[in-house]
Amino acid sequence: MTTLCSILQAVVDDYEGIADVMFEAVRHGRSAYTEEQRLAWVPRRRTGSDWIERLNSQTIFAAEVAGKIDGFMSLAENGYIDFAYIRPSAQGTGMFRRLYQAIENLAMQTGEPRLWVHASLTAQPAFTAIGFLLTRKETVEIDGHLLQRFEMEKQLEHARIGTCSK
Repeated sequence: MTTLCSILQAVVDDYEGIADVMFEAVRHGRSAYTEEQRLAWVPRRRTGSDWIERLNSQTIFAAEVAGKIDGFMSLAENGYIDFAYIRPSAQGTGMFRRLYQAIENLAMQTGEPRLWVHASLTAQPAFTAIGFLLTRKETVEIDGHLLQRFEMEKQLEHARIGTCSK
């Protein structure tokens, strides 16, 4: 099933909606994490100057359906995908792939050789499905709770325009 959505570059006015998506995805979506782990990961909706500063340092694409943000993905420095969240009601609609395509297109335009991510247990299958490979399994501690995640990467193939030889 495909959802009719618009993929737009997010602006500051979208940050509240982005925070809602992240909160709903972590706290109310399908998850391999316990309730305690989810609460430690995202205890409340993100707000404040640190949140705004972190988002401002990245390029964020938001998926909008009927005027509401239902998903977002961000590209930080060095090809790092910092955020990738889909509202539970929009999961399984192709939104993740559409957001990822916007990220990959931007990375290709800027000459990034690879994209990489710290994928949650929940996000790992989606990243695998679009060609990411597992580079390392990690355990991180958040507020006294241990959470597993995966460092993953995808090498980008840039088109070559001819070759030079002597």
